[in-house]
Amino acid sequence: MRRWLPRSLQGRLLSLVIGLVLAVWAAAAALTWIDARHELDELLDAHLAQAAALLVAREAADIEEPIDVHAPTLHRYAPRVAFQIFDGGRLVLRSAQAPVEPMASAGGFQTVTVAGTRWRVFTTTGFDGDEQVHVGEQVSSRTSILFALMRSMLWPTLLALPLLAIAAWWAVRHSVNPLRSLSQRLLHRRPDELGPVELQDAPAEVTPLVEALNALFLRIGTLLESERRFTADAAHELRTPIAAIRAQAQVALAASDDATRRHALDATVQGCDRASRLVDQLLTLSRADAELPQAQTVELGELTRLVAADIAPHALAKHQSLALQVPAACSVNGDATLLAVLVRNLLDNAVRYSPASAQVQVAVEQRDGRVHLSVEDSGPGLDEAQRSRLGERFFRVPGIDQSGSGLGWSIVRRIAALHDAEVQVGPSARLTGLAVEVIFPAA
Repeated sequence: MRRWLPRSLQGRLLSLVIGLVLAVWAAAAALTWIDARHELDELLDAHLAQAAALLVAREAADIEEPIDVHAPTLHRYAPRVAFQIFDGGRLVLRSAQAPVEPMASAGGFQTVTVAGTRWRVFTTTGFDGDEQVHVGEQVSSRTSILFALMRSMLWPTLLALPLLAIAAWWAVRHSVNPLRSLSQRLLHRRPDELGPVELQDAPAEVTPLVEALNALFLRIGTLLESERRFTADAAHELRTPIAAIRAQAQVALAASDDATRRHALDATVQGCDRASRLVDQLLTLSRADAELPQAQTVELGELTRLVAADIAPHALAKHQSLALQVPAACSVNGDATLLAVLVRNLLDNAVRYSPASAQVQVAVEQRDGRVHLSVEDSGPGLDEAQRSRLGERFFRVPGIDQSGSGLGWSIVRRIAALHDAEVQVGPSARLTGLAVEVIFPAA
């Protein structure tokens, strides 16, 4: 069906509507023809039987008639009707149109061919059983009557078909006007115009399309805003380490002794490391600003154990103790890469901002149908005002001498939001430092 349908929706609707109307009209005409033919045959057969009964009664009254009767033509179908009366096998009466031989051989209704002409014949016997009456009518006369009847019935509806096609065209064109209006609005929108599309009096079939387009524009707007924010963040944050690297490189070029030159080169390498770490953080944050990829079942306990193994050398270098309490199975739905970044940022913050010989405790457990990831340290902690600002981009706690970009907490909160997780921050009751708990829905 799709091969012959036109490409436009309006053309398809018109083709289907007009095609269905023609099919229904043809089916109705065929059924009307069959029913009218049946009723006409019933009516004319009844007339044949009645005429035969009259002839039988007339023969019983012994009314003498000549053998050949040239009756006057009182109707245009009169020459197509004939009758015969036989008495003891002898033809005693017939009409001018009737042959000499019997028109039928058996009683009742029959359709026979006599001299190349098809007749509908009714045969009956007289009261004494010797007479036989045949009354016939040409089949062509019935067909002519049927054609005349059907012409009078179907001709007006056939004339109405073009009017119906015009009405269907107008109705379909009027119905697709909202789609035409929507296409015109989208055609004339500016590339940076991502506001919702307003379509007045939109039909119920078009409303989901408009809502889907508005949702798409919203996602595109969010993505573009994320890209703009990423560009601004990158330009803002990379300016400082690049300037520091350049300054150290100038110091190395101008240094007259090896110690000063080496110190400047070491500072340059450290600046490059900080810039590389900042770029990684910015890319992670940009990825977290996008939608969550296809969620999979992630074993959070095993993932936390692997991340803790990567962080452990840094903790040992500061003579810190890193304790891990992870059950055998604790699964969540999400993206393993993003979840690893979340855990790594929490552990890195705890190790980085805790003093030497501090304690860091990590636990993963399942309670009340949800999975809890908690990280506690014995560091200096944060006051309420500082905790309230955690998650702001590039916010760093004043007085901290550790290097950082201020993006770690933004990344943690964004990844948690993508996984429908809740982040709670407060003082640690056991270690007196900072306690962070991320609560995930269980897989």
